[in-house]
Amino acid sequence: MTESNGSAAAERNEEMPDWEKRFRAPRVSLPDWAEDAPDRSLFVSNATGTYELYAWDRATGEQRQVTDRPNGTTDGVLSPDGTWVWWFDDKDGDEFGVWRRQPFGGGEDELATPGLDASYPAGLALGRDGRTAVVGRSTDEDGTTIHVARTGEDPVQIYRHRESAAVGDLSHDGTLIAIEHTEHGDAMHSALRVLRPDGTPVAELDDTKGGEKELGLEVLGFAPVAGDTRLLIGHQRRGRWEPLVWDVASGVESDLALDLPGDVSAEWYPDGTGLLIAHSFEARSELFRYDLATRDLVKVPTPAGSVSGATARPDGSVEYLWSSSAEPSTVRSTTGKVVLDPPGMRSPGSVPVEDVWVEGPGGRIHALVQRPAGATGPLPTVFDIHGGPTWHDSDAFAAGPAAWVDHGYAVVRVNYRGSTGYGRAWTDALKHRVGLIELEDIAAVREWAITSGLADPSRLVLTGGSWGGYLTLLGLGTQPGAWTLGIAAVPVADYVTAYHDEMEALKAMDRTLLGGTPEEVPERFEASSPLTYVDQVKAPVYISAGVNDPRCPIRQIDNYVKRLEARGAVHEVYRYDAGHGSLVVDERIKQVRLELDFAERHLASS
Repeated sequence: MTESNGSAAAERNEEMPDWEKRFRAPRVSLPDWAEDAPDRSLFVSNATGTYELYAWDRATGEQRQVTDRPNGTTDGVLSPDGTWVWWFDDKDGDEFGVWRRQPFGGGEDELATPGLDASYPAGLALGRDGRTAVVGRSTDEDGTTIHVARTGEDPVQIYRHRESAAVGDLSHDGTLIAIEHTEHGDAMHSALRVLRPDGTPVAELDDTKGGEKELGLEVLGFAPVAGDTRLLIGHQRRGRWEPLVWDVASGVESDLALDLPGDVSAEWYPDGTGLLIAHSFEARSELFRYDLATRDLVKVPTPAGSVSGATARPDGSVEYLWSSSAEPSTVRSTTGKVVLDPPGMRSPGSVPVEDVWVEGPGGRIHALVQRPAGATGPLPTVFDIHGGPTWHDSDAFAAGPAAWVDHGYAVVRVNYRGSTGYGRAWTDALKHRVGLIELEDIAAVREWAITSGLADPSRLVLTGGSWGGYLTLLGLGTQPGAWTLGIAAVPVADYVTAYHDEMEALKAMDRTLLGGTPEEVPERFEASSPLTYVDQVKAPVYISAGVNDPRCPIRQIDNYVKRLEARGAVHEVYRYDAGHGSLVVDERIKQVRLELDFAERHLASS
């Protein structure tokens, strides 16, 4: 770069508003590393303006962009020997595609699993022999199938079921395959099965038996040791997610019984002697090392905030991706070294969150509040509702809420019933009265925001993406006097049509949440569908949607919009050429700018 070009770039950066800088500033994911070649890593970055995969040779320092697609790429895996980068190619961003692979050092892409047609992905595990892959596939026609694919041989199907399932992991020696399945019909809570590569069952663990359908299990990984048959799993037997070690050969379960109040996940240290524990509680997270021999739990020092990913390295150090609402994400290490520092413009920070607890109809509700520095209420207030629904907002850096704060708004994020991180009972409360339960909690926090003096009741924005977009549209119809305007991104708008058009895994989740199909429980789908209440919507509505979205398909959004049009309701719709959101930075900025403009125009006239 010449000096004049560099000066011009610096000038443009100076003129750019902070909210836009937060989106454009280069950022990286936590690097994944090859188990048998730990100097070879794979990470995601938006350095080119689109989120793509990058290979990084730690020994030489060389970084190389692996993928380059108009809609971006984030799903990638390194082979254990570090020879290959596998990446999922969904041509139109619709999540329906095939696995391709490319040599770590560069070269032509090739079809990774010849003989397997395009599908939705349902897990992938790669063998250490360099030629074996266990591939999970999901289609509307076949349900879930799992195949063992070996280089030079036709793929062999070892599992098939109408209900959803996924590949969990492949043992170190390649002789055991762990899968998660929902053959019992509860898509929110999986059981586990271990198979031989020829499909022969070895062991089964199912916490949904005996009527306990609200319990579930998840695969966290086989021990990274040759000949070891221990499988690390997550369970919910004490009302929260916790890890235990299950020896699938002997059947022995080793309960860790960790004295931690929140949800707990774990992964193996590379030598198999300990576990890296991730503890999530009340919108923050922390790390520990658990010694399997002594049962000692030792805290791994991390700053206050949120750790969104962590991994233990062969030297015993821990690398982790950390941020807070005030500070952008960075990849840190317990060695004190900077792990991966993207070049270019630095992202500005934002204001810290305040914790608020509000009594609601189902118990205490946790909300995170941000307000412009030095501002006093009542303020125009944005209720930014998270997706999922099995997710939660945390004390982590987010460019979207920060943009609203920069424009003078207070931002409230509600971890409603259905959110994770507050115990199984809170998450599983979301059944049958889907959508309406969450809105009861949001309404309770809205009442607090007004009575506390934070929010101006005449300038209240309800917004969210995906499930948050669904709750936005449902809230505008069922609480028409509560909101000044609504902004819904990639929402469910017509629940019945969405069910029939969406990917099979989401159909299974909807059947679990609502207790059946639209034909079996039509009254529940009707009660939970925004389309049912569209004629009651009073507030201006803005909707953005990806035309290739398999999760919240475009036809059901068009149905909702037609109903708005038919009665002359104030609304705007923005459709873009992608799937469930965009990985292109310019597109994300365009969408935020449109949302900010819509709010400014309609709040000014309210």
